[in-house]
Amino acid sequence: MKLNHLLSLLLIGGTALSLPAQSTKEETLSDLNRTGGVYYAYPVTESHNTPAPKGYEPFYVSHYGRHGSRYLISDSDYRSVADKLHEADRAGALTPLGRDVMQRVDSVMVETSLRGGDLSPLGVRQHRDIAERMYRAYPQVFRDGTDISARSTLVVRCVLSMDAFCERLKELNPKLDITRESSQRYMGYLCHHSDESNAWRDDPRNFKEEYRKFEQSHTNPDRLVASIFSDPKFVARNVNPHDFMWGLYWIASGMQDIETELDFYDLFTADELYDLYQCFNYRFYASDGNYAPAEGLLINNAAPLLQNIIDSADAAIAAGKPTATLRFGHDGNVIPLVALMHLEDCDISVENPDEFDSAFSVWKIAPMACNVQLIFFRDAKHPEKDILVKIMLNEEEKRIPVETDSFPFYRWSDVKDYYGKVLSGK
Repeated sequence: MKLNHLLSLLLIGGTALSLPAQSTKEETLSDLNRTGGVYYAYPVTESHNTPAPKGYEPFYVSHYGRHGSRYLISDSDYRSVADKLHEADRAGALTPLGRDVMQRVDSVMVETSLRGGDLSPLGVRQHRDIAERMYRAYPQVFRDGTDISARSTLVVRCVLSMDAFCERLKELNPKLDITRESSQRYMGYLCHHSDESNAWRDDPRNFKEEYRKFEQSHTNPDRLVASIFSDPKFVARNVNPHDFMWGLYWIASGMQDIETELDFYDLFTADELYDLYQCFNYRFYASDGNYAPAEGLLINNAAPLLQNIIDSADAAIAAGKPTATLRFGHDGNVIPLVALMHLEDCDISVENPDEFDSAFSVWKIAPMACNVQLIFFRDAKHPEKDILVKIMLNEEEKRIPVETDSFPFYRWSDVKDYYGKVLSGK
């Protein structure tokens, strides 16, 4: 467990605007790991499970999960910072703190070398733990002989996440029949991005210029750079302060996802971390969330996935026996999915960047190993009764805009009808 940083108690001021609150500055900074956004290591250790109504038992689990904790996406994310620090060291341009940081980065790279983008050992454990909590919560689903379909995107960290999840289930019950697949055949719903949404994101007239100005105003590297480099001339000639600060931010954010017990948060003030996090949060909201100017185009990327969830559920209901559907992908798939499904606090649509953090908190929605689960229940003794479903985000029961008198349980017929209208644009 990494240090519970004293810095998180300092320099915390102000709160988010009075929108339907996703988070506040104070909430985010109460654990500095949250400022890592999608690098936030999965924080859940206990699943929330309201007892089902009398007579009802679970019979089907439908799941979509992001891969677990990983190393930074490329070795160059570590090497670019290390190279600059070594260049400065050779020039005698590092402060004592700068030399300490150089040694820390060198130590980190012993573990991370040639592992850019790879699933970390923590990522494996996250999926094993989620699988075990699912198994313990719904033992009726995972009985002897249950057929389970597990499918992953083509990215190796997703495949290995699927493998860790399924392996734990098989350890708990070797008589489960699990089919694991990773194929281009399933990418149309596991990781769909329409040509229209890609074009919208790439068009500089949409949010890129506004984001550039937002990032510029929220990146203030002078204090940090001065604490590490002792020679202003070296900085003027050799260091891009903006890029160097962001490089250290990525490393600091990613430390929670790997095994090395080093830390870099002491290099930043809480306000600096929060400002960088706001930029990171902005990128995901404007690229994958229910960003108002996109008018639903981005979250519609999840339409094939939502349709697959509906179709798979109907097939499981018709089969009349316990089963599970497990899917493994990415943060860029979970974010539009929970917005399209209109899970509470996941579909807020705003335009003003100053409101983004109170409307959308990527660390809450899409930490490493984030997941959506739909759990289906039936009364076997009274088959005429409605099929019930509950929906969970990161193992927390969530509301949707469908009437129910027994939250977190909804009638599947009502949920299916609602999502049918969502998919048809009604």
